[in-house]
Parts: sequence; structure tokens; C-alpha cells
Amino acid sequence: MAAPASIPNPFAFIRGRFQAWWQSKLPFTDSVALTQRNVYILPTRPGWMLGVTLLTLLVASINYQLNLGYMLTFLLAGSALVGMHVCHGTLRGLAMNLIAPSAQYAGATAVFDVKLMNARRTARHGIGLSVLNPHDVDAEKGSERHWAWTDVPAQGSSVVQIAFTPPRRGLHRLPTLTAETRFPLGTFRVWTVWRPAAQILVYPAPELHPPPLPPGEPRSGGAAAAARAQSTGEFDGVRGYRRGDPMKLVVWKKAAKADEQGNGLVVRDTQQAQRHELWLDFMQAGSAGVEQKLSRLCAWVLLADKLALDYGLRLPSLEIKPSSGEAHKRLCLEALAVC
Repeated sequence: MAAPASIPNPFAFIRGRFQAWWQSKLPFTDSVALTQRNVYILPTRPGWMLGVTLLTLLVASINYQLNLGYMLTFLLAGSALVGMHVCHGTLRGLAMNLIAPSAQYAGATAVFDVKLMNARRTARHGIGLSVLNPHDVDAEKGSERHWAWTDVPAQGSSVVQIAFTPPRRGLHRLPTLTAETRFPLGTFRVWTVWRPAAQILVYPAPELHPPPLPPGEPRSGGAAAAARAQSTGEFDGVRGYRRGDPMKLVVWKKAAKADEQGNGLVVRDTQQAQRHELWLDFMQAGSAGVEQKLSRLCAWVLLADKLALDYGLRLPSLEIKPSSGEAHKRLCLEALAVC
């Protein structure tokens, strides 16, 4: 018997639509100063229970003319009012700055820093930051918030780290954040909502077990020269060391990196350098879908950079000429992220 379809909750739907409308009114900014206008406060469940208790005590004290009951009621009510004022003041006046995150690979957890600055002469305690709607960022991990808590010293600052998992490759805005405190009594919840303006670039996830790099392509000449190229890592004049090779042909700069990776020495092959160059071509990255091809190209880019090879990248709408180095690797990865 088929399981009955879940019945949508109309209140959750209305609340979600209202939150989306309300958040769309908030500006994008990487720095926010919390004031009366953007800090909100409501009693928590224990706060409501305390209110009911105080009301009961007050009614009982009136009916039975209990002076001690009056004293206890007003003492607790005064403490709750002071706690409300302190709780609201914990966030009010706080400044928050977001430090732009670095690029990440799809599927990996992205972490960025938020700096909290306190100009007041007293410390602020029990401040938590989290992604407002974790379900919007990563539906597979549910909607439970993961808080990062901190105290901010007097006239000082502290840094908290927020983590989330970008859903896919490309250029994404950071998720909407919320800051909250219930200090000191836990009877009131004070919070704010913040939409960062920073964006994060997400590269394709590199293929875990990619095939070897494609053979080098002839710089000039016909198919006969291309057929001679073998997928042995001999690209752009660099190949593995063979017995009998003169030591003067060893490329010590690349050999040092190769030794760290356990790949042995590499030597310069002048004839190969004149004939071939390595191209990572979208059309030669397998027969799977677009995302699988991009993942393979990403893995090839990382492998070629690890071997300190010169390589070029061909995409359907872009061609990056062969080169090497960190800047070239980032250029290729950015092209893969936004193509």
C-alpha cells in the first residue's frame, strides 16, 4: 500500500513566503552596525512561563493580601525587566564585518570569518551566529542550525567562523545570516538578520579517479605526429628520467616538486618541446554529462599543475593558452566554475 502523500502545512508556507518577502527588503552589505532599527526581541518559551507564573503570583497575592507574595512577584518581575534590557543591549551597538571567503570546490564545506567589534567598556557575552535557513543552502543536511558562539571583550573584537556547503559550482552569494543572544536569563531572545554582499566562487568538484592526462598535441604538423604522442606524461619538453640521460637535462625546479610527490626526476626533452603541447579539451573529457566533463577537466588541471606542466584549456566558449603557475591554474579553475 502506497504511503499517503504528506500534507503541506499552510502556516509553514505562509511563514516561508513572509520571511522571503521580508528578507528581500534587507540590503546587501558586508558590514552592519546593530541599532534599534535592526535588532528584534521576543520572549522565549521559559520567558512566557515566567510571565504566567508572575501573573499567578500577583493574583494570589491580591486575593490573600500576601505582602511576601507582592515582594516576590515584583522582585522577579524587576529581574526579568533588567534581564530584558541587558539582553537587548548585548546586541545593540555591536558591529559585524564579514571577511570575504576564498574559492571552494563543489561539495566541500566553505568557511568564512565574521569579525565582531565591541566599542563598549563592558564585555558582551553569549552571542551566536548561524546561517538563517540551512535548508536553503544544503537540503540534504536538514534545517537544523549550527551556531558559532563567542564572547566579545570590552573595546575589543572576536572572530567566529561560519560554515556552509555551496549547492553547486558557479558564483554564489553567501547565505543570509542571523545573530542571536539570550544572555543573561534566557527569558528573552534578541536577534538580527543580515544579508552579506560577498560572493563565493565554487569550482567543479575534481573527479576522484581521473584517467591519465591526454596526449600532447602537435604544435604544427599532421595527424602522424599526433599519433606518436603517448600518454606517459611527456608534455612540453618534460618527461620522466631514464637511465643514461645526462644530468644537465634534469629540470631541478620541477624535479624538486616531483621528489616531494615521489615521482622521481624529470628531464627536458627538447624534441618533444618543439613538437607537442598539452591541451585539456572539453570535447575530449569523456562522453558523460557536462558536469562530469568539468569535474574531469578540474582534476586534470590540478594534476598538470602538480606536475608543473604547461597546459592549455579549451571550453566550448573559451580557450586559455598553455602556461603554468598558480595564476594560470586559478584562471582555468575560474573558467570551469562559470562556464
